[in-house]
Amino acid sequence: MMIAIPDVLDAGGITAVRALIDAADWIDGNATSGAQSALAKRNEQLPEDSDAAKRAGNLVLDALAASPLFVAAALPLKVFPPLFNRYAGGQAFDLHVDNAIRIRRGSDFRIRSDLSATLFLEPPEAYDGGELVVEDQFGRQSVKLPAGHMLLYPASSLHKVEPVTRGTRTASFFWIQSMVRDDGARRILFELDQGVQSVAAAQGQGDAAVIRLTGVYHNLLRRWAEA
Repeated sequence: MMIAIPDVLDAGGITAVRALIDAADWIDGNATSGAQSALAKRNEQLPEDSDAAKRAGNLVLDALAASPLFVAAALPLKVFPPLFNRYAGGQAFDLHVDNAIRIRRGSDFRIRSDLSATLFLEPPEAYDGGELVVEDQFGRQSVKLPAGHMLLYPASSLHKVEPVTRGTRTASFFWIQSMVRDDGARRILFELDQGVQSVAAAQGQGDAAVIRLTGVYHNLLRRWAEA
């Protein structure tokens, strides 16, 4: 399932994150690349152990925890500490698949990457190119979202970042290990959750159908979740 999560960061959140990362020292993006990605990746990145990356990452994590749509779609068990990258002057990231296991450098923290996330931190009119292109079961999707909006998609998808030919594309990226490993099961749970919320808004939380459907949701989650 691929879904855009709007307004993960509001204007104040974007300003706070950008103030931290724009003043920091950036390095070659291949510092976190696997063997395949290193051949395809041309960008800059904040060192993941830098103070700026940690502080900005915590702001992103706080915003994710406050987003009901993100929680419903991802059913997160673990979130990799957010990283930050930027592209300019023709830089790009050619077609690749993210590593199945992500390990936090210098620690024993590791996750299975069920979902990938890109949180856009630059207004789309500020740069040309830089679309995130994802190939999934529904075909090839090209995405360029407003600043503060995030794309969530299966980490198993082939994807790339198109060359940035004007301006700078700045973003946060990270991975999520979901309580529900299977993407199809997560999709069913998400669609059921959204349906329950719609009925509840129309009929009230005490409606008999809402109560029964909520029970179905939690019984399916109980069957499929790994926690």
